[in-house]
Amino acid sequence: MKSLKKNKSKVLEKDPYRHFSSIDGRHPFQKKVPNGFVKYPARKRHGGKVAFFNFEFAKEMGLIPQEHPHELTGALTEIILATFSIQIINEWDLENKTSIREEDKLPYEYMATRYLQMQHPNKQGKTSGDGRSIWNGMVKHQGRLWDISSCGTGATCLSPATIKYKKYFQSGDPTISYGCGYSEIDEGLATLFMSEVFHRNHMKTERVLALIEFPKGLSINIRAHENLLRPSHIFRFLKQDNYQGLKKIVDYYIDRQVAGGIWKDVPVQDYRRYDYFLTQFNQTFANLTAKMESEYIFCWLDWDGDNILMDGGIIDYGSVRQFGLFHEEYRYDDIDRYSTSIKEQKDKAKYTVQTFIQIVDYLKTKKKKNIKMFKNDRLLKKFNEIFAEEKLKNLLSKIGFSHKYVLFLLKNYLPQAEEFQRQFTYFERAKALRGMKKVPDGINWDAIFCMRDILRVFPQLILSRSKLLKNSEFIDILKSNYAKKEDLVLTAYRKRKISAFQKAYIKLVEIVAKFDKISQDKVLLELSMRSGIINKFDRVTGDSITNVVDKLKNLKPKLSAEELSDILVEFREYQNLDPDRKRVKITKTERQKKIFNGMLKIVREYREGL
Repeated sequence: MKSLKKNKSKVLEKDPYRHFSSIDGRHPFQKKVPNGFVKYPARKRHGGKVAFFNFEFAKEMGLIPQEHPHELTGALTEIILATFSIQIINEWDLENKTSIREEDKLPYEYMATRYLQMQHPNKQGKTSGDGRSIWNGMVKHQGRLWDISSCGTGATCLSPATIKYKKYFQSGDPTISYGCGYSEIDEGLATLFMSEVFHRNHMKTERVLALIEFPKGLSINIRAHENLLRPSHIFRFLKQDNYQGLKKIVDYYIDRQVAGGIWKDVPVQDYRRYDYFLTQFNQTFANLTAKMESEYIFCWLDWDGDNILMDGGIIDYGSVRQFGLFHEEYRYDDIDRYSTSIKEQKDKAKYTVQTFIQIVDYLKTKKKKNIKMFKNDRLLKKFNEIFAEEKLKNLLSKIGFSHKYVLFLLKNYLPQAEEFQRQFTYFERAKALRGMKKVPDGINWDAIFCMRDILRVFPQLILSRSKLLKNSEFIDILKSNYAKKEDLVLTAYRKRKISAFQKAYIKLVEIVAKFDKISQDKVLLELSMRSGIINKFDRVTGDSITNVVDKLKNLKPKLSAEELSDILVEFREYQNLDPDRKRVKITKTERQKKIFNGMLKIVREYREGL
């Protein structure tokens, strides 16, 4: 018997893809939160090809060995398709007795999770959740846990179309769009490129593990993250006054964060665990919204919490954008309503925190109180404090100050830092005189100044000239392509603001120079070098990603999965805005260089857009 076990162990060690075998639909959530999902049997889906595989991410997850080349071998391609090229057997299939070959049926059931979506007629989350996605399972590697889900695996009973038309749909039904249960390759590519750029720049996000492409532009988009639970998963039980379900899902989330090595020293007692959980959530969402506002990231961060993960990770890139300017009035048109704006994200996140304060009180007392009773909770005051500090910290970092200098300024020269922030904000939020206008997917009121440009160029000019800029020079650097002549008039007030901006900037330079006993020129030189990376001229926007994906789609028939992987890495590294982080270099063919240069041209063209 011992000999047989030893031989089996050796066989497993020789199989580099053995960890794929555990991704079969089973997930601990199914046992821990029995009322949190709908289970579906599944079958193999034929006719797909691996259009992309994230080799680096797969190594991090332990799915392939560290020494594995970035190459789709025959065996790797086969295991990816066997694991992820699947389709659920849904209610329509059962009603219509769809004929499915026995050998195509998979042994385990997959889950479509239930969560609250306020656009559904039912406001308690009884009919909403994963409409075209399933969770494939969970993998563990080196003490870390990863949830994996797939979008485009068939129509579930939780899709909006099922509820609206009161009937089940066949997966792929061409008469219904979102409710057909399939996804498209351009969705996957857009998510891939934007999420990898965000990840590289320290934003938590769900990442694309693989894309499986089918004829007519269809695809299965496989994504993973350390914990795929959303606030809306939890809010569903709150809205239903389901105390036991609420306790189970909150306990599951806490236990999962501990098991994945994300949270340390969590108290044992329930009430203290919930306080810990609440403090962590508050910190996460205050930091998240400050980061989003600082980086001009639009994420439809509404109260029901179905567009964000519990740990602040970004999901659902269909409504996520990164603006080139602070387009604070942009709103996405979702047919029956407009989205929140970027400046409203803070209050939406704060209300989400308030809801979790209500939840924790409910868990402790077993009595659900009105949420209005928590509007003055001390934690919400802490939220405001964290948000304000993080916004200022982000701005000082964008100027180019190192972490050491940022902390020094915040601790010892807060009024001077806040003075610069006031002047910066005036220009950042200046808008065109022509007012609100329609854009392809919503409405916007154009911002007119590009703050990255002034932060990048200003220290260079001050260093070379040793004197402040003229008003006209300052505006010439700052103005965007959205600014018309009437937007750039140098009024007496604007002249004063230009002077105040420059003086506040120089004051911070003087403080740091004196603190470190170095010359102001040396500080300016460091700011110039760091700011040149942080405030890169050709930083991606949502518009640029859309157009980059259109270009790649046209190349797709001739673009191999390996080539796409190389181009992604090159693109992501070019968008690495961290001056303290090394860039990864890869060898590119002339063809890849040409494609990459074409992508950069697009990024430059849309650098100020939505």
